[in-house]
Amino acid sequence: MGGAEDHEHHLYSRRSNQQRCRKRTKLKILLLVISTNLLSVYLFSGATLDVQWPEHAPRIHLWDSDALRRDLNSTRAKLADAHVALAELRLRCSAASSLLDTLLSELGRLHGDDPDGLGDGGWRGELSGELKLVASPHKLPSASPRTSAATSSTPCSAPRAGATRRTCWRTCPAPAAPVQAQVPDELRRADAVPGEHVDDPPDTSITWDAYSCKNYSCLVNRGRAKGSYDCKDCFDLLRGREKVRWLSDNGGLDFGIDDVLRTRRPGAVRIGLDIGGGTGTFAARMRERNVTVVTSTMNFDGPFNSFIASRGLVPLHVSVAHRLPFADHTLDVVHSMHVLSNWIPDVMLEFALYDIYRVLRPGGLFWLDHFFCLGSQLNATYVPMFDRIGFKKLRWAAGRKLDRGIRKDEWYVSALLEKPVT
Repeated sequence: MGGAEDHEHHLYSRRSNQQRCRKRTKLKILLLVISTNLLSVYLFSGATLDVQWPEHAPRIHLWDSDALRRDLNSTRAKLADAHVALAELRLRCSAASSLLDTLLSELGRLHGDDPDGLGDGGWRGELSGELKLVASPHKLPSASPRTSAATSSTPCSAPRAGATRRTCWRTCPAPAAPVQAQVPDELRRADAVPGEHVDDPPDTSITWDAYSCKNYSCLVNRGRAKGSYDCKDCFDLLRGREKVRWLSDNGGLDFGIDDVLRTRRPGAVRIGLDIGGGTGTFAARMRERNVTVVTSTMNFDGPFNSFIASRGLVPLHVSVAHRLPFADHTLDVVHSMHVLSNWIPDVMLEFALYDIYRVLRPGGLFWLDHFFCLGSQLNATYVPMFDRIGFKKLRWAAGRKLDRGIRKDEWYVSALLEKPVT
């Protein structure tokens, strides 16, 4: 019993000593932390610590916070001066930019340039969705016919100032290069050239300055001359292809007018549009069959619009990039030969086809005549495009274009398409 009590007393004493050691250790740590904190507070409070050492020992001086504060204030003052200088520099740059814009505008005016070509006035940025897509510039494909040095096509480009300028004309000036600088010529109020007639106009009724030919005889004969021209032989109505065009149907790419009209009941086709109709021969053929057709055309190195008007037909001076100026569901037939082809950027072409679909009445006909493309493009690009629009195929013919050789893999497509009734 006595041995057990001694052992228990020994354990108790040992446990008490351990607890006292732990308390002393914790107390030392606490005192060390407190002294460290006090020293830190003293050092950062801004006071100067000057410890006296024996003369033979080095003297230590801690940093003076007043000097730091003075340096900080000096840096802030320099930064404020830099901000002021930067603001002045921005004002000078803005003034210089405005002056440069003014000089460029004045320089363009002195050279006769259209100031609208410098920008769109911000109106295009206000558009959204498909409208912004169709109104934006589109890069021309490499296969495009180069009638100008342009590499892209812009359907709409700020006509406001140009329209205001044209209202001041007294007599229509000769078209300047490029010939189509005034498309579309809305709000034109200029007087016609004196002496103009409606039937077989004399050469004096046309301002020929912008064209390589200076009379109608030259236009008629240039089909047999060397050189490349738009619609080269279409002014020769008596000896050229225009004399027999669309009069017969060969069962292939060449459709006949009478065969097309027979797909509708008699009298169902009354009004229509020929897109890129050259000299208006298609409209003339249709007029013989009591169908009124408006012909859209461009004056590419020839007075096409004036020539069409001289035949008693209605010309329309718009490009394929413009929205057709007809109400929805109004036309019975729309025809296009050679113009709608792969030279038009895909987005612009699809919008043009949708616009044709829009103006056709239900049951109306779209006669696509000799659509040109490469063999690799036909099924990959254009057939799906026509399917997306929703036309019903009444006739479809595809054939090789061999005038430049079989290795070119060039194709023509002729089609008679119907806008569904339902």
